[in-house]
Formats: sequence, C-alpha cells, structure tokens
Amino acid sequence: MNTLNWTLLLCAALFFSSCMLEPESKNELPFYGSETELKTDAEGNEYFDTVYKQINRFAFYNQDSAIVTEQDVAGKVYVVDFFFTTCPTICPKMKKQMFRIYERFSNNPQVILLSHTIDTKHDSVPVLREFAQQMGISSKTWHLLTGEMDAVYGIADDYLISASEDPTAPGGYIHSGAFVLMDGNHHIRGYYDGVQEADVDQLMLDIETLLNAK
Repeated sequence: MNTLNWTLLLCAALFFSSCMLEPESKNELPFYGSETELKTDAEGNEYFDTVYKQINRFAFYNQDSAIVTEQDVAGKVYVVDFFFTTCPTICPKMKKQMFRIYERFSNNPQVILLSHTIDTKHDSVPVLREFAQQMGISSKTWHLLTGEMDAVYGIADDYLISASEDPTAPGGYIHSGAFVLMDGNHHIRGYYDGVQEADVDQLMLDIETLLNAK
C-alpha cells in the first residue's frame, strides 16, 4: 500500500475516533423511557424539554398484610421484578439471584426490593408470607406484593416490561425475567437479566453508583 493510501486511512481513523465521545461520567446511569415534550415558557416561547418517565402511584399488599406505596420507596434505590410462587420455569432462578441482592443490602435501609406476583388468584397474602418464610427474608428490605390483577399488569406496563396470563404457558403465566433498577425519583435506570449472575453482579454495582450519587 502506497504512502497516499496510508495517509488517507490514518485521517479516516482519526475522524471516526473523534466522533466516539466518552460519556460525561463513567459512573452515570442512563434514564429509560424518556420523552421529548413541547413546552411553553412564561414569555410564551415554545421549547423542547426531555421528560424522564416516572412510575405512577401504586398500592399493593406485602407478605405482612401491610400496604406498600410509592411513598415507601421515595428517595431510595429499589429493584423491581415480577414472578409467581408456582412458576415452574425462570422464577426460582430469579429468586436465587434476587436473594443475592437481598443478602448484600439487607442492612442498608436505602435499598428496597419489590417482587410483584402476577398470579393474584393464588398468591394471597398468606401464600406470600409462607413463601417469604421459606426464603428467610424480611419485608423490611424485600416486599412480596399482591393486589388487583389489573393493577399488577398496569404497573408492569409502567416499568415497560411484559406480564400476562397465558393458559398455554407453563404455569399459566408469562412474564419478563428482568430486574428493573429504580432511583429515588421513581425513574427507570437499568434493566438486567434476572437469571444471569453476571448481569446481577452489574446491577449490584449500579445500585452502589446510585447510592453514592445521593
């Protein structure tokens, strides 16, 4: 290859590398579900503003019959998933990984875990209480939640993940295996595969990132 071709290749490499900008901070986490809205300021001027999705108000019963709302996790870092106690597929693996998070942060009152059952017909408060006792977990850190079916599926939509009844699926339900990381302002900050240990390792690091940013 002659000198001219080498020079052109070098210039191209420098051009493309200059377009690959580093993030402002490697410790920053993205926001998911953001939208651009047209707004008007006090002087009547229109402008576009980025609005970060926030989870709507909610109220569910936990394994101790206590009502848990969005106020209980306000200002805290929390992780959300969806499951059902008789799930024959991914739920046991998910609960094993969620228990790792529970063990690591159970003494930190700034971290909360919310697991919503999607089988509200079977998973009553007593069933969830027994499930929690079998796992050896406390609602101080980890809430197993149940409520009206429509409310559960509605909150799954808010978190931008799937959950539905399906008589053809094993156990009669299908749902995402994702763990959703939330910040204290109810913004979605990350999605992680709840059956993959490496993903959950990263999730725990990202929890620390949000805690350190408070």
